[in-house]
Amino acid sequence: MHNIGLTKRDVARELARRYSTMTHDELDVLENILVPMKFAKGEKVLCEKETCRHIYWIVKGLVRQFYHKNGQELTEYMAVENYIVMSIESLFKEEPTRMQIVALEPTVIYALPKLQLEQVAMRSVNIQILYRKILEESLIQSQLHADMLRFETARDRYIKFAKHHPQLVLRAPLVHIASYLQMTPEILSRIRKALLMEER
Repeated sequence: MHNIGLTKRDVARELARRYSTMTHDELDVLENILVPMKFAKGEKVLCEKETCRHIYWIVKGLVRQFYHKNGQELTEYMAVENYIVMSIESLFKEEPTRMQIVALEPTVIYALPKLQLEQVAMRSVNIQILYRKILEESLIQSQLHADMLRFETARDRYIKFAKHHPQLVLRAPLVHIASYLQMTPEILSRIRKALLMEER
């Protein structure tokens, strides 16, 4: 699904395939609320102090979610094609976020507006299931990330990350991967070198 010539219908079908089976009528409804968006490299998808009102489905590109703490930028999440990104706390509390989402590559997104998604979910069980599964997936990812940081060594964190996110290893800047895994770029470089030596 890296093709930019995707229609809203293609995106609705892909979401249905991934999260919930749907009738033609339900696909029509889902298609009608999708909002296509394009971002240049370096452009903000979501700014700090803005309220998140959409669930973003990435069709092409790479985005990074981060926040500032003690004068540093800390990476919370990164996502490529066929992944969802959002500021879940801001979305539900309807409050300004401390998170920012920025495109690291030219990026095409189809956004699901929360308000409209909730309205159509009230009339369709399958859209309700889709909505719930998207939220469940997001919460599980957050929990897995938190557990990885709590319980695993720097080396094991990187091995797991590389296994589950090969595209990010290839495309995301080293400094952002290091930040996401809560280690310095120097430590990450050493781990990567050591793993390469072992493969030889």
